[in-house]
Amino acid sequence: MSFDAREPGTPVATWRSDPRWAALPAPRPLDPATAPEAAEPDAPGPVDLVGASGPVVVLAAHADDETLGAGSLVAQLVRHGRPVTVVVVTDGAASHPRSTTTSAGSLRELRLVEARRALDELGTGIELVALGVADGAVREARDEVRGRVAALLAERAPVLVVAPWRGDGHRDHRVLGEVAAELVGGAGSVLPDARLLEYPIWMWHWGSPDHADVPWPTLVRVAGDEEAGLAKQRALARYASQVQPLGDGPGDEAVLRPDFVEHFVGGDEVFVEAPAAAALAEGGSSGSTAGRAGPALDPEDPPSREPERELASEPALAPAFDATHARRDDPWGVTTRWYERRKRALVLAALPDERLGRVLEIGCSIGVVTEQLAGRADSVLALDVSSVAVERARERLADRPHVRVEVADVSAGLPDGEQDLVVLGEVGYYLSPAALGQLLADVDRRLAPGGSLVACHWRHGADDFAQDGDEVHEALAAWARTAGLTRVVGHVEEDFLLDVWSRDPRSVATRTGLR
Repeated sequence: MSFDAREPGTPVATWRSDPRWAALPAPRPLDPATAPEAAEPDAPGPVDLVGASGPVVVLAAHADDETLGAGSLVAQLVRHGRPVTVVVVTDGAASHPRSTTTSAGSLRELRLVEARRALDELGTGIELVALGVADGAVREARDEVRGRVAALLAERAPVLVVAPWRGDGHRDHRVLGEVAAELVGGAGSVLPDARLLEYPIWMWHWGSPDHADVPWPTLVRVAGDEEAGLAKQRALARYASQVQPLGDGPGDEAVLRPDFVEHFVGGDEVFVEAPAAAALAEGGSSGSTAGRAGPALDPEDPPSREPERELASEPALAPAFDATHARRDDPWGVTTRWYERRKRALVLAALPDERLGRVLEIGCSIGVVTEQLAGRADSVLALDVSSVAVERARERLADRPHVRVEVADVSAGLPDGEQDLVVLGEVGYYLSPAALGQLLADVDRRLAPGGSLVACHWRHGADDFAQDGDEVHEALAAWARTAGLTRVVGHVEEDFLLDVWSRDPRSVATRTGLR
C-alpha cells in the first residue's frame, strides 16, 4: 500500500468508469427545511446540501489536504456567505526529508505561506489556524490535538465539520479523522448536533473500485460548479512546493504527480458521510481496544490502523477482534497489500531450515501464514484469540489434515508439546513486559533441541500497544541470551524488525553442507 503520490496509483478513469460512481447520492441536508425539494428553485447547491447558515470548520492534517479533499466545497460555501475556518494540524516540514537544498525549517515557513495563498484563491475571509504539530506525529500529539480542536470547535460552534477520512490509511489522516469523530455528532461530544463529512485523499491512490476497504455505501457526492472547480485548481497551484520540484537536487522532486492531482480536478467532490455516534459505537473512539487495522479501513473499523497486525493475545481484546473479523474477511489486507505480502515472504525466507518439523504459530489470524508454513511442516498448531478468525483459518486449511487451528489466549500459557519452530508475529506488543516474559518462559520449555523462534513486529507503535516493537525485540534478545539461543537472522527496516533465534547456532550454509 503506497502513501507516496510520486508513485503510480489507480487511474482516475478506473474510478469514474465504475457505475457506482455516477450513482453516488448527495449528502443529507442539515435541516429538512433546506432539502432540495423544500428549497427555492434557484437555491445554491451548497446551501441545499449542508444547510443555509452557520459556520463550517475544515480540518486538515497537512497543508493542501483541505484543498485536495474539500476545496470546491469551501469555495462554494464562502461564495454564499458561510464563515469557514481551516485548521492545518501539522507543520508540513517532512514533505521532502531527503532534500539537500531546502531545510525542514524553510519548508515549515513555506507551507504555511502556501496555505494562506491557497485559501485566498478559494475565497475571501477564510480563517486559517495552524497548530504546528510535527509532521507525521499527530498520533503522538493526539491528546494535545484533541484538546486544541475541541476548544476551537466549542468557540466557533460550526454546524458542519469536514475532516480527513478515518479509513484513508495515512496515520496523520487516520488520527485526525478519529478526533473529529469523537468531537462531532455524538452524545456527549463537543458538537452533538453538528454534521461530519470526511474526505478521502489516499483512497483514490491505493484503492480501486472493487477494493474491500472502499466504503461505497457511505460515499456521497457534493456537486460543484465550474467556478468552484477553477478556484480549487488555482488553490492547488499555490502549493508549488508539492506540485513542482523544490529544485534540481536529489530529494527535491515534486511530491504530487499530475496523475495523482487529477483525482481532485473539477467541482464535484466525494465524501464519506457516516454518523460519528454510530462509528464510535462500533469502536471508533480513541479508547477502543479493538486493535490496529491496516491502512484504509472503513469508518466502522477500530481506530489504530498502522499496517500488518495479525493478532492480539489478551482475552480482553477477543470480542473486539471478533467484531473486526466479522465485518471483513481479511480486515488487515494480508492477502492483498504488497507490504504484507513482501513482509510475509521475508519471514518465510528467513527460516533457517527448509523442512520445519513441528510448528507452533502464535497469532494466526485468518491463516495466511499458516497456509504457507503448512507446505513445509510435518505438523502445525496455529493459535488465535479470535474465534471468528479461527473459523476463517479452519476454512482456509480444511484440506490440510496435519494443521490444527485453535482458539487460545497464549498469555494464559501454551499448549503442551515440543516444537521445532515457534512463530511470533505481531503479537508481543499487546502483552505487558511481564506477560511477554511469561510467554517466552513457556516457549523455552517447549522449544526442541535445535529449535528456532521467529518474531516480526511493526516499529511505529499504535494506541493499544503495551510496548513498542523495538522493546519487544530487545526483550526477545535478552531472553534468547539466557535461554541459550543464537540470533541467526536479524533484519531491520524502518517499518518492522524480523529476528530468528535458534538453539542451533549454525548458518544455513553450514546446515546444508556448503561449508
